Amino acid sequence: MSILRLLLVAAMVTATTVHAQPINGKASYNQYLQTKSPLRQNSYKALPLGAIRPEGWLREMLLRQKDGATGKLDSLYPLVMGSRNGWLGGDGDQWERGPYWIDGLLPLAYILQDQALQKKVKPWVEWAINSQQPDGYFGPSRDYGAEPGVQRDNSRDWWPKMVMLKVLQQYYSATGDQRVITLLSNYFHFQLKELPQKPLDHWTFWAKYRAGDNLQVVYWLYNITGDKALLELGDLLHRQTFDYSTAFLDTDLLSRTNSIHGVNLAQGIKEPAIYYQHHPEKRYLDALDKGLHDLRKFNGMAHGLYGADEGLHGNNPTQGSELCTAVEMMFSLESMLEITGNVSYADQIEKIAFNALPTQTTPDYMARQYFQQANQVMLTRHPRNFDVNHSGTDLCYGLLTGYPCCTSNMHQGWPKFTQNLWYATPDQGLAAMLYGPSSVNMLVGNGQPVTIREETGYPFEESIRFSITPGNKQKTITFPLHLRVPQWCKKATVLLNGQLLQEAQAGQVLVLRRTWKTGDQVTLQLPMHIFRERWHENTASVERGPITYALKIGTAKKLVNNDRDPVDYGKTYTELRPTTPWNYALLNAPADKWGDLFTVEKAPAVSLYPWTTTTAPVTLKSRGKRLPFWTLYNEMTGPVPYSPGYGLETAPETEEIELIPYGCTELRIAQFPVVDR
Repeated sequence: MSILRLLLVAAMVTATTVHAQPINGKASYNQYLQTKSPLRQNSYKALPLGAIRPEGWLREMLLRQKDGATGKLDSLYPLVMGSRNGWLGGDGDQWERGPYWIDGLLPLAYILQDQALQKKVKPWVEWAINSQQPDGYFGPSRDYGAEPGVQRDNSRDWWPKMVMLKVLQQYYSATGDQRVITLLSNYFHFQLKELPQKPLDHWTFWAKYRAGDNLQVVYWLYNITGDKALLELGDLLHRQTFDYSTAFLDTDLLSRTNSIHGVNLAQGIKEPAIYYQHHPEKRYLDALDKGLHDLRKFNGMAHGLYGADEGLHGNNPTQGSELCTAVEMMFSLESMLEITGNVSYADQIEKIAFNALPTQTTPDYMARQYFQQANQVMLTRHPRNFDVNHSGTDLCYGLLTGYPCCTSNMHQGWPKFTQNLWYATPDQGLAAMLYGPSSVNMLVGNGQPVTIREETGYPFEESIRFSITPGNKQKTITFPLHLRVPQWCKKATVLLNGQLLQEAQAGQVLVLRRTWKTGDQVTLQLPMHIFRERWHENTASVERGPITYALKIGTAKKLVNNDRDPVDYGKTYTELRPTTPWNYALLNAPADKWGDLFTVEKAPAVSLYPWTTTTAPVTLKSRGKRLPFWTLYNEMTGPVPYSPGYGLETAPETEEIELIPYGCTELRIAQFPVVDR
């Protein structure tokens, strides 16, 4: 880049920089990132990193990450995350794993305002910035991993840089460090020059499927610099990316086993929405609707994800779903929500976050599963009917079991969920589009500071309370407050200081335009009813609000010392076996009477860490019938009977069973056969 061009970029950046300023001793920001033509105005705008603070159980979750593997991965996994990592200038791993870890560690560090974690992040960011070469390339340049005597030129592959682009974008959001803008501008001009000769799939195929992450940062930078060359690069990236829109609209891709890698799909599914910002054609949104519909129809599971172990593998509840898929699907949906404002995307984010995500890591955040199953009754080292088996370790809890990509990538889930609880709105207000205990500190209206505290035991409780406090010793403040009503909620109620203000139907976004005064409290009531969803072989899941409920199963745990292959799968891992029966069917009832089969028991309060069998805040009790012929097969549940099955009414008498939130379970049945009474 010429000196003149650098000066022009610097001038444009200076005009739009987001600066931190103190408000009541807290960090806030004096403007939002504005959209530059011809990009469309998105429905919502992400807030600067650090403007949202977790509270209650959500803060506890992030603190457990800090004290667990997220905060300690360099010492727990030194072979890859230590000083020899290529992203620290070493001769070790130069691929995705280091950037994956920092992609979760960095937002965690700045959300918690934890200086020790920020210090741990800093060398990775500094090395990436300082690695930029005169032609604009940045990142490792060593040919790590080539076999002796074999030349392998993949060190400059596009894919690992895409993860670091996300890291640098977040770092700029938290710090305003202008070196990020210079690096990205130089690198994107390098891409514009090089991609025609060395396209996304020149080295490996990963970038071709995951380039939506690259494109997203390109458009983000354009909104800062206004450099028209970035729009040209955006079109080039789109042309070289796997055509998700055509695949979803015009092919049977999602109905075919092993037709696409599950994590590629989770990361790439957002690309049509991202490209829509520059080319707002209806087909891109139609493609997303069709893709998500078909994904659920052919591969969907009750936990909110899909069977992909590792390729797409149908909807049998014993098929695996990868932890990387959970966190990447959440991030894609968060990006799609910000762009489109589609409430269904928020519902899907919460379904994954409150079900699939917490169960796949241990409470101390020191171990995880590579794959989880919706019906999961034995976690042992044993090959399953998966597309890929990693020496049978895929279901065991461990630091490295299965494959270590998830060890590196699991850290972004909860921090980015926190970062997307609140958005800025084009009408200069604030929107609560995801719910969890938190506080947000921003400027609204004509640049007036406000703090909103969100107190709730959601997703277990039905009420969410928002306390509004104007800043700068003001007594009143005028701005619109947007509140999402989930699609599962039949009728929501809004109270202002205890008095009925408004009612709303499912799937709406309420906009409360008012002059607020200090101490105003808005209460959003989201009554939760019990309902049923249908899945593989017409099995039924039990749903209440955003949570799927699963059979509570007694569990015996065994810590295994791994003398067989500790480098590949860790020195230890944990196996789980059931100690109580699991082969229950639920009783049949019409959909409108389904809730009558269950009684709801609530704990006096939501625990600070609710995601265990002993701290589950809500229990559903019902009657079920054991099916003696439904037995173990290959250390999994055998083929699930079709529901309601002929002759199953002759099964033994009913027994009382307990169901707890899916995210609180380790062993479980979440998709039940159903029998007539």
